[in-house]
Amino acid sequence: MIRAADTLFARLFGGALLAIVLAHLLAFVWFTHYGPPPPPRQEPAAQQQEANTPRPRPPLLGGPVVPFVFQLITLVVAAWYGAKALSRPVQRLSEAAERLSENLDSPPLEITGPREARQAAQTFNLMQERIREQLQQRARMLAAVSHDLRTPLARLKLRVEQIDDTRLHAQMSQDLNDMIGMIDATLSYFNQNRQNEAMQPFDVQALIESLAENAQDNGDAVTYEGTCRPLKTQPMALRSCLHNLIDNALRYAGSAHVELLDEPTGVGIAVIDHGPGIDPQFHETVFEPFYRLEGSRNRNSGGVGMGMTIAREAARRMGGDLQLGQTPGGGLTARLSLPRA
Repeated sequence: MIRAADTLFARLFGGALLAIVLAHLLAFVWFTHYGPPPPPRQEPAAQQQEANTPRPRPPLLGGPVVPFVFQLITLVVAAWYGAKALSRPVQRLSEAAERLSENLDSPPLEITGPREARQAAQTFNLMQERIREQLQQRARMLAAVSHDLRTPLARLKLRVEQIDDTRLHAQMSQDLNDMIGMIDATLSYFNQNRQNEAMQPFDVQALIESLAENAQDNGDAVTYEGTCRPLKTQPMALRSCLHNLIDNALRYAGSAHVELLDEPTGVGIAVIDHGPGIDPQFHETVFEPFYRLEGSRNRNSGGVGMGMTIAREAARRMGGDLQLGQTPGGGLTARLSLPRA
């Protein structure tokens, strides 16, 4: 019986029932004390005189206003209590789900409240633990597979060097390099997604200047413009995102221009190139892992089709987004938006 009462239904029903009983009890007392006298009957003179004795004068408001107001107050309190009891577990689950989306290692949900809320919290914590275990297992499996694949790939590269046919040698070397690059890119993608980097104030402008100057030191044509106040973000994720965007522009266009726009609600970063560009119908498709367009943007240009995927995943881990657009006059513009909140 005690366990049955420790439920959300029992709490809501009990609160509503108590409010109704109290409201009706006060109405009964009020009308008994202040209500109109009963109709006169043929009784002895003393009893008739007592019956005709006027009742106490009602309060200042008079009439049924007092019991009505009390009933309204008790029912409003009961409704508020019920809404609070219903919304509190849902709010806790929502906050825990948001924390989980940002960090798989976030603290488990506290197991408190009525039985339904405790059961939901236990289920949520179990789900979080299973997701964490599955990701760890997948990472271990990928690491093991990549390690096992490197050995035969290394042997194949040695054997390819013994091929006298120049054309066949070049084709097989390219395929082997692509396979090794895909393995490295896949591991890099999963390793970055597993990182739980904390948000911290960071000088975005200094990072862009550093990336541009490093590229210029290597002989690459990378320019930048704009200023920006420090932004609370994930420095490593931002560096990874911008590095992939600039590298993508250099690979396919030979140059890159970075524009920095500081706004009250966030920061916008545009990486602009004047290369062959991408048809608008493929602007979302290129974010899929290992997707490469035919023509100038293919494997012969370098890369395995993971750069844009890693860049968008990094942008969304920071709470922002990455979209592609066409550059006026030809080319591709990657626009990274990061919120200040």
